[in-house]
Amino acid sequence: MTEFLVRHFVKDYENVKKVSVRTAYGVLASVTGIFCNVFLFVVKWIVGYLMHSISVMADAFNNLSDAGSSIIGLVGVKMAEKPADEEHPFGHGRIEYIAALIVSFLVMQVGFTFFKDAIGKIRHPEALKFQTVSIIILLLSIGVKLWMGRFDKKLGERVDSKVMLATAADAMGDVITTSATVASLLFFHFTGINIDGFVGLGVSVVVMWAGLGIAKDTLEPLIGEAVDPEEYAKISEFVEGYDGIVGTHDLIVHNYGPGRSMASIHAEVPNDVDIEASHERIDRIERDARKNLGTLLVIHMDPVETKDEQVLKAKATVEEVVRKMDEAVSIHDFRMVDGKEQINLIFDMVVPHEYDKEKQIELKRCLREQLGKVDQRYQCVITTERSYVANAKE
Repeated sequence: MTEFLVRHFVKDYENVKKVSVRTAYGVLASVTGIFCNVFLFVVKWIVGYLMHSISVMADAFNNLSDAGSSIIGLVGVKMAEKPADEEHPFGHGRIEYIAALIVSFLVMQVGFTFFKDAIGKIRHPEALKFQTVSIIILLLSIGVKLWMGRFDKKLGERVDSKVMLATAADAMGDVITTSATVASLLFFHFTGINIDGFVGLGVSVVVMWAGLGIAKDTLEPLIGEAVDPEEYAKISEFVEGYDGIVGTHDLIVHNYGPGRSMASIHAEVPNDVDIEASHERIDRIERDARKNLGTLLVIHMDPVETKDEQVLKAKATVEEVVRKMDEAVSIHDFRMVDGKEQINLIFDMVVPHEYDKEKQIELKRCLREQLGKVDQRYQCVITTERSYVANAKE
C-alpha cells in the first residue's frame, strides 16, 4: 500500500534529495494521517452515539485531535518549502523541525494525560464493562494506527523528515495505549481482576519517554550538532577527488533544514601552483558541490608543501608519532622553518571535542617529548583545535 500511494501521488519519487519531492512526501503523509484519523473519528462517534457510550465518543474526539498533529505536519512541510527571501537567505527548512517539536509536545501531553488518569484509576478503581463492540472498535483503531505509524516511519526515514518520524511516534503511542486498554479489558473479563490503572501507568511513562526522545532528536539540529561521519567523508572525498587538491580539513556543516545545508572546508593545494589556477579550480568545486551534493560549499585554500623532501619527511614523522599516541588525534597545516640550531615544526592538532584543556596540554607535552627524541632540534608550535565530527557510535 505504501509504495502504491508513493508511486501514484509523488512525482519523481526516487529523487528524495529534491525539495519539491520531499514536500510531496510530507503532504502525502499528512493528508493520509488526516483522512485516517477523521475516518476513525466518524466511525467511533457514530457507534458511540448509537450505543450511548461516552467513553467511545470521547475516544472519537481523541482521534480528531490526532488529526491536528497531521495538520501541523502538513503546515510545517509546506512552509519549509518556501524559497529563501531577503530576511531568510538560507530558506525556511528549519520550520519542519519546529513542527516536529510541536508534535513531540503533543505526544508528551497525551502521555501525561494518560498518566494522571492512571493515577486516578489506581486511587479510585472504576468498574470495567466488557463490551464486544467496544473491543472491535478498539482493535480497528489499533490496526489503522499501526499502519499509519509504519507508513509515516517508512516515509520519514526515506526523506529524513523529523516531522514525519514524530507523527509516526504519535501514532505508535496510540497503538500502545489502545492495546493496553484492550489487554486490561480482556484480563478483567477472564480473571475479574482490574489492572487497568497499573497498565495505564506503565504505558503513559513509555509514551512520555517517546515524546522526550522526539523532542531531543528535533532540538539537536535546531541548536546545532556535530557533523555526521558519513556526511564528513562524503564532502571531504568529493573535494579531494579533484586534481590539484592534496587534502582537506576543518569541515563545518550548518543545517538549515532537511536537504538544505551550508558547509565550509579548507582545501590543501600545492604551494608551487599558480594561485589563479588553484582559485579557478576551487570555484568549479564549489559550483559542482551545489549541483551534485545540494550543499552550499565555501572553500578556503591552504597552500602546502608537496615537493621538499625534508619537510615531507618531518611531517610524516609527526603524523606517525601522533598516530601512535592517540589514533583519534590528527594534524594539518604543517609548516617547517629550518635553522642551524633548531627546526620549528608549526602545525594544528585536531582533538576529539570531549578532550578537556588538561588532556590537550598533556597531549602537546607528550608530543613535544616524543619528537625531541627523534631530533633534539625539533621545536613544536602547536595550535589545538576541537573536532566538529560526531563520534561514529552516535
